[in-house]
Amino acid sequence: MTAQKRDVILDIKGLRKSYGDKIVLNGVDICVERGEAVVIIGPSGCGKTTLLRCVNGLETHQGGTITIDGREAGSKNFDWILVRQKVGMVFQSYDLFPHMTVLENILLGPLRAQKRTREEASGQAIRLLERVGLADRVNDFPRQLSGGQRQRIAIVRALCMNPDIMLFDEVTASLDPEMVREVLDVILGVARQGMTMMIVTHEMGFARVAADKVIFMEGGVIAEEGPAKEFFTLPKTERARRFLNTFYFE
Repeated sequence: MTAQKRDVILDIKGLRKSYGDKIVLNGVDICVERGEAVVIIGPSGCGKTTLLRCVNGLETHQGGTITIDGREAGSKNFDWILVRQKVGMVFQSYDLFPHMTVLENILLGPLRAQKRTREEASGQAIRLLERVGLADRVNDFPRQLSGGQRQRIAIVRALCMNPDIMLFDEVTASLDPEMVREVLDVILGVARQGMTMMIVTHEMGFARVAADKVIFMEGGVIAEEGPAKEFFTLPKTERARRFLNTFYFE
């Protein structure tokens, strides 16, 4: 039987990134298939956020390659402005414009960058807001929303660009504990609908449920990776076992 061809949307090989003499990423290899949810975990300072920022072109790398949907970053046919429309990213901070309503914040990218019609983009925005339970806040300003609501709006804003892959960088880190669940439920729902995702998180319970594959990083390298179920039930390395033992699992 012929093996099924893999549909790779993101291929990272030998990625290196330094800040002066400090090596942050030291030869990282990651392959993400379309529809796959990859969760990246590890201690603070291990390079997780820098990795995502390199994938989205917010940081330049000094070595290795990043290939997105068959195009290598830095090559002649590669344009970060266009690529970022297909690589959505949600940060720890919400980065919503305070002088704009919820709808205006969401429509800024689709109207200006993608030149879509207001009617079409607005229709999609409303449908997405309904999915996250915020359709009734469409005319509110960010100051009128809770932290969890603002983060859900940030997710909707990224999704309204119709990305091929979503990057989430510890999106619950700045939230009060009672707001964490509402945001993670939205991300889990997006994952279950088949969105390709790379998620940096310290929420291990969420990672166990949402991830297809787990990447455990330490010191700028991948210390272990594998299917989520195997990683959380029987990690292969002693370092991963010690890391997981710091968390309480029900």
